[in-house]
Amino acid sequence: MPNFMKKTLYAYIFKEIPTPFLVGMVTFTFVLLMGRFLKLAEMVVEKGIPFSDVVRMVAYLLPPFWLFTIPMALLLAMLLAFGRLSGDSEITAMKSCGISLYGLLPPPMLFAACATLACLWVTVYAVPWGNSGFKKLMVEIAQSSAGIAIKEKIFNNAFPGMVVYTQSLDTKAQTMGGVIVHDERDPRTPTTIFASTGALVSDPKSNSMEFQLRNGSIHRAEEQGGYRMVQFQEYNLRVALADGSNKATRKVSEMTLDELLHPPKGTQQKEIISRDLEYHSRLALPFSCFVFTLLAIPLGIQNRRSGKAAGFSLSIGVILLYYVTLSAFDTLGERGTLPPLLAGWSPNLIFLLAGAYLFKKTSDEERLPIFSLYPRLKEALRGRLSKGRKR
Repeated sequence: MPNFMKKTLYAYIFKEIPTPFLVGMVTFTFVLLMGRFLKLAEMVVEKGIPFSDVVRMVAYLLPPFWLFTIPMALLLAMLLAFGRLSGDSEITAMKSCGISLYGLLPPPMLFAACATLACLWVTVYAVPWGNSGFKKLMVEIAQSSAGIAIKEKIFNNAFPGMVVYTQSLDTKAQTMGGVIVHDERDPRTPTTIFASTGALVSDPKSNSMEFQLRNGSIHRAEEQGGYRMVQFQEYNLRVALADGSNKATRKVSEMTLDELLHPPKGTQQKEIISRDLEYHSRLALPFSCFVFTLLAIPLGIQNRRSGKAAGFSLSIGVILLYYVTLSAFDTLGERGTLPPLLAGWSPNLIFLLAGAYLFKKTSDEERLPIFSLYPRLKEALRGRLSKGRKR
């Protein structure tokens, strides 16, 4: 085939991918964000959080989601694109012109390379920025609106080592009624405080919050097995808020790749394993774009005329299977059964081998067992339904 015809063909195949990819990105991102929307709406309506802060929260939440939605959207795009080409017999026409299935690989692999680079940028820069930025923003909101961390008639554990319960809460006035505070910050002397009323006061300068309690009692267990009760008219309890900029308190999801790879001296072995797992998982997920592409091409071609709904269902099934495998190997890595390198990359290797097998079967024009089994199940189901109607 002349070069200009090959370029035209490659451009034609490449143009099939972006539209379903963007649709998949929007759909999957929206589905993942839906679980957060109700909580964000509650912050605006009940807690009076400015809408601009909610928009910032969404912006910080997007990068960790993109790390998953980019490969997911790519899988869906490849399934729909090659399903459409196969359904319209264009794959058959290309083969009749002497183009093998391997000859159709450059356009989807080029798009997969672009998706992998985008995913690598997300995992190296955007994910640590989003996770740490979200944590800092929540601290800022807690400092400006103390009641954001507390809900009435619920045992709240938003403060480390403490459980707070309030019968009533006025979020605007930052006042409480019927307050119970169980303080275990010092495990040697756990304390329970009862107060009829109280107020919440935040102190941004000291990065803390103060409970100004009135008319209550303090119940404290002593080290030697004793017990002490003190009644008060006014009692101020200060609580330090978590500092989002403190590297010592950051989670592994908030760290950069360099911080994950080079833990400080004295880090416990369990923490080192957790860092190594996060490091390899972050690198493995972007390269799943190539794995999904190789897997989706034969599945899309053999899906044929089943339509977009079947392509979407098939993509969901593959995604669920992949992330179940990912979770299983992650658990093996956390337990120390597998080294972090093997635990992080094994799902990609397994699905890559499966994709290579399916690709070869499709290239040899052999029907995949999964698509041969589906019509049989469909006919068997119809037979049972018809027998049921006759009865």
